[in-house]
Amino acid sequence: MNTLPPIADLDMRRASLCQLLHWLAAGRVQPEPLAEVYQDAIERINPQLNAYLDVMPGLIQEQARAAQHRRREGVIGRLDGIPIALKDNFDVAGWPTRAGLAGRTQPAQDDAHVVSRLRASGAVLLGKTNMDEGALGAATDNPHYGPTQHPYRHGYCAGGSSGGAAAAVAAGLAVAAVGSDSLGSIRIPASYCGVFALKPTHGEISTRGMVAAARRLDAVGLLARSVDDLTVLLQVLAGYDADDARSRRRRVAFSPPDWEPGNLRTGLLGDLAGVGVQPEVIEVFEAALEKLPRELGERRTVDFSDWNFARTRRAGLLLMEAEMLGTFAADLESTGPSVSDRFRSMLGYAATKSAADYAVADRVLDAATLKMRRLFAQVDVLVMPTTPQGAFPLGEPVPDSQADLTSFASLAGCPAVSIPMGTLPNGLPIGMQLIGARGSDLRLLELAAVCAMTLDAEPVYPAIA
Repeated sequence: MNTLPPIADLDMRRASLCQLLHWLAAGRVQPEPLAEVYQDAIERINPQLNAYLDVMPGLIQEQARAAQHRRREGVIGRLDGIPIALKDNFDVAGWPTRAGLAGRTQPAQDDAHVVSRLRASGAVLLGKTNMDEGALGAATDNPHYGPTQHPYRHGYCAGGSSGGAAAAVAAGLAVAAVGSDSLGSIRIPASYCGVFALKPTHGEISTRGMVAAARRLDAVGLLARSVDDLTVLLQVLAGYDADDARSRRRRVAFSPPDWEPGNLRTGLLGDLAGVGVQPEVIEVFEAALEKLPRELGERRTVDFSDWNFARTRRAGLLLMEAEMLGTFAADLESTGPSVSDRFRSMLGYAATKSAADYAVADRVLDAATLKMRRLFAQVDVLVMPTTPQGAFPLGEPVPDSQADLTSFASLAGCPAVSIPMGTLPNGLPIGMQLIGARGSDLRLLELAAVCAMTLDAEPVYPAIA
């Protein structure tokens, strides 16, 4: 007879994905009550947080009921009963895919590839989360749907463009979330909100059914409350998709998670202040490094004097803006309030550029690939802060440098993990970023898990009880 006490609602919202899978397997938690806990929390907290744009209670209950039936019958999927959030640039059949714009109200006809994978695994889809307009921004201060509030401090920016997804995970309104990352859109809000994030090797997870920002940069990104959770999600979602032109059929095989800490070569930038990292972030980063003397093995200062973080980030931004001229052509032609003046102006800037300007920006991706090859011939992993600054008050000017440190992995097609590394003097979290060579996703996640366990720096979840 099971004499263990019931799991409290708050503990269900605090738990990691892996912990919930254990409780579900042991019968201590059932999918229907678990879904109700998250649905109730969303109804109570989301009006002040503004993380979700769409929540469909009837659909949540239907999915949870089906998951409970499968668990009773003994034939289950990998994520059966786990409540997951989706950024609002993924197609979910029957739901509009707004991508942060006001005029996109037509329901999608089909599921995006990752949505099909989540459904097949038994995940319970909770709803669509807020984002920057067109995924072109890193603040989730949306002119049509309002800003997503920072889960730990009302009035502060949650980061973006996947800010709604990150805030939902931190606030206990989703166990994990799927977003997108083109220049840092999953890692920036993870750093600000104190959660864990993975941008996989480019093409490892199909982007079919995701509104494109720049296809040569776009990646499906994952957000969760532990590194182990990211590994489970990657295993569920990764794989070749013949209908995605950029999907990878293991052109670069996954390296096994077999790094030996004693033989690890860790690359560090020599002058963080010189690339715009704020002093308080450098202080937290250096304190974190001091706690990882064995975990990071041999440390080497790597030469990035030939890499201008700001200039290369701007080149990536131009690629995004230029491609969005086509992606959002119909929205731009609309005479109504479908797009904001700011969004129209940013894409209008790209319209003034020539094909030659685009080609020059595009060459930055080749330069990033060559830089990546030379770098990972010398070291196994590059470690730096995820963002040059922490979360800032909404309404203040948005720093241009938000994506400076995240853009390199996007331009080079590398995997990158962000883990919480500590708190800034104002008490808000900040992240550490680990970047590896293409295909090193599993190794990178293993190292991130070891570092995260030693640092023990993640905030207490949920942010809002």
